[in-house]
Parts: sequence; structure tokens; C-alpha cells
Amino acid sequence: MILLRHGQSEFNLHFTATRRDPGIVDPRLTELGHTQAQNAAEALKAEGIAHIIASPYTRALQTAAPIARALGLKVLVNPIVRERYAFSCDIGSPVSQLARDWPELDFSHIDDIWWPAMEEGAQGVIARAAAFRAEMSALPHWSNTLVVSHWGFILSLTGQSVMNGNWLRCDPHTPAPASISWRH
Repeated sequence: MILLRHGQSEFNLHFTATRRDPGIVDPRLTELGHTQAQNAAEALKAEGIAHIIASPYTRALQTAAPIARALGLKVLVNPIVRERYAFSCDIGSPVSQLARDWPELDFSHIDDIWWPAMEEGAQGVIARAAAFRAEMSALPHWSNTLVVSHWGFILSLTGQSVMNGNWLRCDPHTPAPASISWRH
């Protein structure tokens, strides 16, 4: 599968500059983030993608949208690929709001409040990533699936830190990383 980190968000822009949480809930993409999403759509056209899974955070949905349009695919929204809940940006928008903003997507299988009520420890996101790895390894189409996700989730799956708008391949049959460095 291909793991794509969402494009630059308003949170990423401010946090990178100050290393302090700017208090932005469910941030949208910046202009650069939209450009990164469009560039990913162009670059991924030749990758044989037949399925797209995206996190319910707005930044992930905004990143997945141009790719889905370019490939003529639907986006399956799945909270299991969400970010580790640790900052204000990890408070999402309720499904009732997401359904209004994204009427073409199906949110019927997701609770209205789908993010955790409290900070998620590293072991929680690692366990979530392991469950997703197992789920994907059982599917015959894992190799042509794009997953639009987040820094912490991709790190938990691969042990690699990925910058906004970048991607890497992940074979879910390979072992999970033995150790993870959570420095961003």
C-alpha cells in the first residue's frame, strides 16, 4: 500500500515555526498543503491505485479529494488511520459536520465523535497501526490501496517519519518496526 501524509495544515505551519500548539482544532490545509495534494494526485496517477482510505480529519480529506477526482475513485473514510491524539489539531469535526462538508462521502459507519476523549499514548497508536496492518494484510487489494493519513500513524506502521505531502510504500506482511522514535 502507499501511505501518504496529508498536505501541510494550518497547524503544521504554526507548530513548525514555534514548536508550540497553536490551538487549531481540525485544521484545514494551507495553500501549500493544497498544492502538495494536487502534486500528489498528479504523481500518483501512474501507481495503479484502485482504493483510497482516508482519515476523517479535514486535512486528510482535503488531501484525498484531488487524488480521488484524478483517479475517478471514492474515498473510504476510516478513523483507524487517524492521527495520534496529542494536540489541539487532533480534535476532529463531528460526523454531522463532516457529512455536510463532504456530502459525496459515506460517514454512516462512524460515530459522530470519532476521536478519543483524552490523549492517546504511543502504545495506543502503535496498537491501532498493528490492527490496521493485520486488516490490510488480509485483503487481496492491499498493494493498490492509498492510505491518506498522518505523521504518527505512518510512523507507527513503518518506523519512518514522513513530511507533509510525501508518501512511502508499506507491505503489511512485513514486521512492524521494533522501535519507534517519537521525535517530530
